[in-house]
Amino acid sequence: MGERVVPLHAHLWDLVHGQTSGDLLFNWGSGYGVPFLPDLFGSLLNPFSWLVVLFPRGWVGPAVLLATLLSIGLATALMTVFLGRLHDGSPWLRGLLAVGYGLCGWVPADAAGTPARMWGLVSLPLLCLAFDLALRRERWVLGALAVAAAWAADFSTAATATLGAALVLLLRLALAAGRPFGERLRALGRAAAMTVVGVGLTAPVLTVGFRSGADAQPVTVYRPGTPGLADYLAGTLPGQLSERGLPNVFIGVLGLLLVAALPFHRAVPWRERAGWWVLLVLAASAFVWRPTFLTWHVATAPEGNPYRATFVLSGLLTMAAWSCLARRPDLFALAGGVAGVAVVAVLAAQGRGPVRPVSWVLLGVGVPLAVAALLLELPRRRREATAALAFLVLAGSSWTTAAVTVPRGQVSDGAGVRAARAAVRGADRWPAGRTDPGPQRFTTNDPLLIGGEGGAYDSGYLPAVTAQTLHALGAGWSQQGRQTQSMADPVGQALLAVSGVLDPQLTVRRLAAPPLVTVHAPTVLDTSSVWSRRQALLGATVYRIPVPEPFGSPAPADHGSSGWSVPPSPPDGGPPGFTVSCAPGSTAYFYGPWFAGTVTGPGGGFTSTGRQNATAMPVRPLGTVPADGLVRLELRATAASQVPALPVACLDEAALTAAVQRLTATGAVAVSAGGHTISARLPGGSAATAVFALPVVPGWRCAVDGGPERAPQSAEGLLAVPLGAGASRVACDYRQPGLMAGLAVTAAALAVLLTVLAGSRYQRRRLSRG
Repeated sequence: MGERVVPLHAHLWDLVHGQTSGDLLFNWGSGYGVPFLPDLFGSLLNPFSWLVVLFPRGWVGPAVLLATLLSIGLATALMTVFLGRLHDGSPWLRGLLAVGYGLCGWVPADAAGTPARMWGLVSLPLLCLAFDLALRRERWVLGALAVAAAWAADFSTAATATLGAALVLLLRLALAAGRPFGERLRALGRAAAMTVVGVGLTAPVLTVGFRSGADAQPVTVYRPGTPGLADYLAGTLPGQLSERGLPNVFIGVLGLLLVAALPFHRAVPWRERAGWWVLLVLAASAFVWRPTFLTWHVATAPEGNPYRATFVLSGLLTMAAWSCLARRPDLFALAGGVAGVAVVAVLAAQGRGPVRPVSWVLLGVGVPLAVAALLLELPRRRREATAALAFLVLAGSSWTTAAVTVPRGQVSDGAGVRAARAAVRGADRWPAGRTDPGPQRFTTNDPLLIGGEGGAYDSGYLPAVTAQTLHALGAGWSQQGRQTQSMADPVGQALLAVSGVLDPQLTVRRLAAPPLVTVHAPTVLDTSSVWSRRQALLGATVYRIPVPEPFGSPAPADHGSSGWSVPPSPPDGGPPGFTVSCAPGSTAYFYGPWFAGTVTGPGGGFTSTGRQNATAMPVRPLGTVPADGLVRLELRATAASQVPALPVACLDEAALTAAVQRLTATGAVAVSAGGHTISARLPGGSAATAVFALPVVPGWRCAVDGGPERAPQSAEGLLAVPLGAGASRVACDYRQPGLMAGLAVTAAALAVLLTVLAGSRYQRRRLSRG
């Protein structure tokens, strides 16, 4: 929540209150310029998320938690209503079972703190209610709007919830023995049409999401193996937080007892008992069988939590439990339920992970209390029974949630965030230059949280172009490139037009930087190393790039252009490394993105935590070159590591200053930026190529001197526009790929919806006149 969700909601607050430079289409602050609509669609469309704009900006974190709590409350209420559609019964008892669903294991363990994902909890009962309207031949338009509401907030969990609601509808139709077969098919047709139109209304969310996902930095997702039966069953015990690779599905002591009692409850028709248990077994199996596992996740294994769909299984367990409770289970059924819970507990104890003490306490106290309360229902002492069950559910849910909710990081220092934000906002010169919040001081999304225009960006939609461009130019990344970092050295900052950076004292330090748009003459330069790529963009030679001489026993092994293999440091000898020759007084820099170990140079040492390709380290300073011109670089590797063929370069700061001055003199006279547009006024007759300090993500269109718009080119991954023989102005406009196609589908779906609405009104008027 702290790394992604709170900063995104803070940015939403800024957008609504007009305190940021971007708009809904583009975010100028993160990743040196990235699309924003995918993040909006993917993380900020839970309706409760928008309550954040009503709070002071410093209260964004509590507002996000409120959105989570309101989502739980709405999901619980909707489940309470839907259970009544399945079978008549006490709303108090339905509500108690629904609490088990609202606080199922998936919520505190996997989803809490992510309002978009939490909307999936709302979507399942909402879609079940929509399909119930199709079953009853009522309010088709309202059902389609309910589908749209589910899909708009988070399409991935909505797809899962839609599949779960469809299975419930199929079971209800199968159990409706008195309904003609043709009517069952028509009910399915109404539900299918309702789904198609409802999803069509939210088509931009899908088209933008899928296109942005395809353009995003690829990652290797975690694909779990099939868990054993004992481990799977352990996830049904209250308070049992499963380790990664196992689903969390518990719905509390009461729900577990009733599901176990259902097969023994003779007042429930055998077809219904069998139907619910077959559905539960099939759904539980489908979550762990590879082909159906991908079906639950829209044909793509999810990043992070591999069981983000298991709230559906918790919902099915809740519905099965209500099928039992609605008919007042007798002593025989409850005895069978106690035996079933005992079997589950014994089998769970045989799993690879220990059952947590809280689970044993909840079972030991909760099961007898639940049985006693349910037996009180039989002689009609229902107030006392309901009170006892309410105590069991609320106390057990509270304890369970507290037991499985563990902090996953420190809360950002509120005072520090406010001070940093004030410093950045006070010094911001955008678009004359960037004010970079610098290293990730508070979160991995500091530009969203405190403002400015930096390279830090943590998102599942981070464009691959952005990640690869910044990596190729010497910035760091983590999470396989879905979390980029700001440039932290003078050349990298000059390339991205960073004219100010926030220092550890939370004051902005000014830097000499060229304008955001520079003009480059055609040149043919070597781009085989990070140093030469940087020089190509500067249009000047600012580094001395020496050939390294290896030392050590064993010494680094030369693999030509692919780099060097650095062996682990021997425990009883000196570490391997390199010696290079540079100009005395210059500053030596090291680039070993995948190196893991300790790096020692003339200015001291630092720890490098690179791991290919998960964590890439940035260009780092080694210190000032000594008077003899020799730099000794020691690499104490914790494991065999790789470094580039030319890992060291020495910066001539005077040459860098001259390069920045030349780019400033020949670059843009003035730069203007709108929400998703940027333009530059150039010196008269500027020729060759205009290069924007901006990754060339898909969607940009540019024009020279008001001419026709064309797709820009790439200059080492930065946006480049050919100027021809001469130009005085260049302007670019960002258009979100996939948006127009989605809007066209939405228009068609809306036309269908309005047609159906008009037709139904006409039919009602005709009947009333008749």
